[in-house]
Amino acid sequence: MNKMELSTLIKGYRKPAFTLAEVLITLGIIGVVAAMTLPALIQDHAKKVVEARLKKFYSSINQAILMAENDYGDKKIWYEDVTGAQFDDEGNPIEGSSDAEKWVNKYLKPYLNVTKVETLGNNAPTAIKGTVMIYFADGTALSFWQKSTRDWFFFTGNINKCLKNKNVLNLNDVTGKCVFSFTFNPGNGTSSWKYHYNKGFEPYKVSWDGDINKLYDGSTYACNGSNNNARHYCTAIIQMNNWTIPDDYPFKVSY
Repeated sequence: MNKMELSTLIKGYRKPAFTLAEVLITLGIIGVVAAMTLPALIQDHAKKVVEARLKKFYSSINQAILMAENDYGDKKIWYEDVTGAQFDDEGNPIEGSSDAEKWVNKYLKPYLNVTKVETLGNNAPTAIKGTVMIYFADGTALSFWQKSTRDWFFFTGNINKCLKNKNVLNLNDVTGKCVFSFTFNPGNGTSSWKYHYNKGFEPYKVSWDGDINKLYDGSTYACNGSNNNARHYCTAIIQMNNWTIPDDYPFKVSY
């Protein structure tokens, strides 16, 4: 067999190349599959990050409480329900007027990996103006309700991203999604606060009657989309599932 005959034989066995139409169809199929699976992969990753950060925060904040007790005695003695800053005529916080910031700097900051503590003024998102914000080294943050250091909000990531670049007027809109409710009120022994008495930072369970179903529905702070109040019980649902977001959790989470 000469070279020409061999070349002709080889060409006869060559598989024809894909046509442009076939390539476009293949790319289209890949795109459809990616569009169907990518959101699920992104949300699965977000869930894992949020779970890990919630678990880490719960552990570190309560270790801080124990260390503060070692220095200052029983937490029921040094706990104070104090408010944030006073403001000037332009709406800016008056330096040194926040009892809450002083309390945080004394009893919490020394025992946590904190990068900054500040009182938020006019440039802050509406939902958290006037509060103390504690920034942690891992990108998370912690603030309290404007009028009380009993109720705390843990941000699992960037604050402005969570609050949609300052457009969120009320934390109710994002509670259970990118911000999660905790309570620290160790000295209150009344029935409404029984899950918090003599405890450190715990997921919000104020007025909960112990019925798991009431965490989801049928209560003031239930974790569901139709609840227009703060969905404080969302954090408790995750805690009770060993800091893992359950399959029936009603919201997509983010950080």
